[in-house]
Amino acid sequence: MANIKYSVVVPVFNEEEVVQVSYQRLKKVMDGINDSYELIFINDGSKDKTCGIVKEICGQDKNTKLIDFSRNFGHQIAITAGMDLAEGEAIIVIDADLQDPPEVIPKMIDKWKEGFDVVYGKRTKRKGESFFKKITAAIFYRFLHKMTNVNIPVDVGDFRLIDRKVCEAMKSIHEKNRFVRGLVSWAGFNQGSVEYVREERFAGVTKYPLSKMIKFASDAITGFSYKPLKIATFLGTLISIAGFAYLIWVIYETLFLGGTNPGWASSISINLIFNGITLIILGIIGEYIGRIYDESKDRPLYLIKEKVNFKEKKN
Repeated sequence: MANIKYSVVVPVFNEEEVVQVSYQRLKKVMDGINDSYELIFINDGSKDKTCGIVKEICGQDKNTKLIDFSRNFGHQIAITAGMDLAEGEAIIVIDADLQDPPEVIPKMIDKWKEGFDVVYGKRTKRKGESFFKKITAAIFYRFLHKMTNVNIPVDVGDFRLIDRKVCEAMKSIHEKNRFVRGLVSWAGFNQGSVEYVREERFAGVTKYPLSKMIKFASDAITGFSYKPLKIATFLGTLISIAGFAYLIWVIYETLFLGGTNPGWASSISINLIFNGITLIILGIIGEYIGRIYDESKDRPLYLIKEKVNFKEKKN
């Protein structure tokens, strides 16, 4: 590896309003550490001026580098690409929106120097977010903690520092539907935390609307747990028992109570409920089959259109 001490990985997607300020704050923090570093911005298919702004920065600062994707591959894949090309002894992952303050990075570095291989940022407060966002986030992290077979800390995002050996371990994992913070927890190593207050987004809009959050949650749960399949099995068994009990009741009513009422409405209701549960179970199974299909195609995780300020590797 080159003699770079710290690599800061910054995924960006349509962040033209904030990327310049994000760079300035990151540079100020990293310059204050008085050690070698690189800032790696990964342009995840931005449609605005984000890529052009980062290119201008790269022209003025050789410590800043750009990975420009051929299209939008997603936030988790952008983080993966940054870690793949990072050369530092410690790699820090942070979003460009400045909700995770760059000023927390020195505290992470101090913790790393104490011997921790992973130092993640733990949110004590979330500013500027709606009640709906806060409550759904809280439910998601605690539900994920209960559902998965890996000890994923609650109230923790992708803002973290990982040691070079952890980064190398992550590079050996080639899952397509990635949940990076879950993979880091799965990898193990000595992990610690630094608490901080999550700030309001500096500018722009969130890149994680409800639809993406649902997909994110699905990837997290199906990637690290078989419990949804076990729940589906339990529901299927429960439905079978209920159906059999209802059959016994119908026979009893016919033989000993002198026939049955037509019961058209109740029959339709029961059919709708059972069929609905069956479709939910099939949907859960489909999620797992879809993941198997994605893995079987073995396509690359991402395609790079351009790299700026990276040294060409010699064969």
